[in-house]
Amino acid sequence: MAEESDNTQDPSNKITPASRQYPDSTRKIEEDIRTTGHSWDGIEEYDNPMPRWWVWTFLITVVWAVGYWVVYPAWPGINSATSGIAGYSSRERVAQEIADFEARNESLFVQLVDTDLDEIREIDDLHRFAVNAGASVFRAQCSQCHGTGGAGVQAAGYPNLLNDDWLWGGTMEDIVQTVTYGIRNEDFPDARWSEMPAFGQDGLLEEDEIHEVVNYVLSLSGSEHDEALAAAGAELYEINCASCHGDGGEGDYFIGAPALNNQIWLYGGTPETLFETIYYSRFGVMPGFATRLREAEIRAVAAYVHQLGGGQ
Repeated sequence: MAEESDNTQDPSNKITPASRQYPDSTRKIEEDIRTTGHSWDGIEEYDNPMPRWWVWTFLITVVWAVGYWVVYPAWPGINSATSGIAGYSSRERVAQEIADFEARNESLFVQLVDTDLDEIREIDDLHRFAVNAGASVFRAQCSQCHGTGGAGVQAAGYPNLLNDDWLWGGTMEDIVQTVTYGIRNEDFPDARWSEMPAFGQDGLLEEDEIHEVVNYVLSLSGSEHDEALAAAGAELYEINCASCHGDGGEGDYFIGAPALNNQIWLYGGTPETLFETIYYSRFGVMPGFATRLREAEIRAVAAYVHQLGGGQ
């Protein structure tokens, strides 16, 4: 029987030549590797050269940037930026695009001005153009108060334009008049104008009487109220309020007196809010847009608002 081979590592059975000998497991291999000197938790960063392709890509981007600075506006100065040899201007480009757009639609704007307001809805293409153009005007000029969707802001007294409850009338002609001259402003003599008395502040009613009127007003709209106070406030309402808001609270939109027999509230319909309204009154102001928008734009935004709430 053959003797079993001895596979242990000792000087007597090492393989020759020396380059193929068994490695010495106790020997610590040390290599001279360059590092950046950074170390984190015992981990060092090798200082290896960047790949050649990456270096060339970086150099190309540098050359491209320098070329861009020369050709296009780039470096800001005190009053303006460097213009670049190409003479490119993003402002001029936008202005030109706007001018081109307006030129393409000018015939429709002319038709919008020349068409009777009540007939705009009868011409499908013109009405579609008016609503789309008016939506753009609304977002730029009206949404700050009435909201991007036209829902208004009740706490601030900005009317909701999505319902069919109109102050000052909801026909196209009425809306054009309101947009053109505004409401209770001092810029236009033709602005819509009305003023509610401050019944408490001016001493026209006592606080107890105002509470009674508040409850009567709540009863007109079917809101929760105190029956006894509402009964006492009926006569006060008839004497002080019915001349504007109507005997049954139906309102008079053409003098800016809101209806009180529904639950559509301009400033809110809580007892506290109504008390404040009667005690101090309200005096909302809307600017006129006669000097801000051309006639075609006013007609367009009127068409947009008109279709939001169903119009009249």
